[in-house]
Amino acid sequence: MELSSVKNTLILCLGNELLGDDGFGPEVARRLSSDGFLPDDIEVIFAPLAGFALLDLLAGRQRVLIVDTIHTGRAPVGTLHRFPAADLAASWHLTTSHQISLSSAIELGRRMELDFPNEIEVIAVEAEDLEQFGEVLSEPVQEAVEDTVRLVAKWIMQNLRGCA
Repeated sequence: MELSSVKNTLILCLGNELLGDDGFGPEVARRLSSDGFLPDDIEVIFAPLAGFALLDLLAGRQRVLIVDTIHTGRAPVGTLHRFPAADLAASWHLTTSHQISLSSAIELGRRMELDFPNEIEVIAVEAEDLEQFGEVLSEPVQEAVEDTVRLVAKWIMQNLRGCA
């Protein structure tokens, strides 16, 4: 991606449409892209990526909102979690480049002194299953899509006004 074409604000929807609830990010990206309410300086990207591939997507941005799934086992399926990416714990115990986590990719980008956003926030839905093949979201995760679109709209409005 050419840095001159990078928009200041990115909504990065992660996931895999073939792994059940992990299709949450792609579904949110579709909804955001089709609703037509996004300002011109905001980009929505669905990326079935992880690890080092995220570095290029994050570089050159002022702020990023990441939409993904999470499995904590401490909240009901469909619960939305919203937190700064800095709250994610980095893991440096890697055996391959494919195992680098989101938090590790962010930390690596900063250590490499890449032009990384200071503001990276995460909205993650509590998933039921992230390992079984299937293209259908569980009912609670599907129901969380609309709430997530509203949360993203609120996040956009806060950022347009310069609020944190």
